Amino acid sequence: MSHTPHELTEEFPDKVDVIHALKSTDAHFAKLVDAYHEVNRAVHRAETNIEPTDDLHEAALRRQRLTLKDEIAALLSSETAG
Repeated sequence: MSHTPHELTEEFPDKVDVIHALKSTDAHFAKLVDAYHEVNRAVHRAETNIEPTDDLHEAALRRQRLTLKDEIAALLSSETAG
């Protein structure tokens, strides 16, 4: 299996424990993480031409990944601030 860049543990290396804890205690957070991983894998497959797509679709996937990442980051920030 190839390495997929932009995994959450790489994006937030200092929050790995918080990510794992929230995934098991917060259903909304777990759903966001699952959606992020799904979109991230789709972006990776498009980038590596495993599943070629047009530029507009790939750009839309990247925007969706960024939106999910921003929401996850906000939840992580509020969790570690509180």
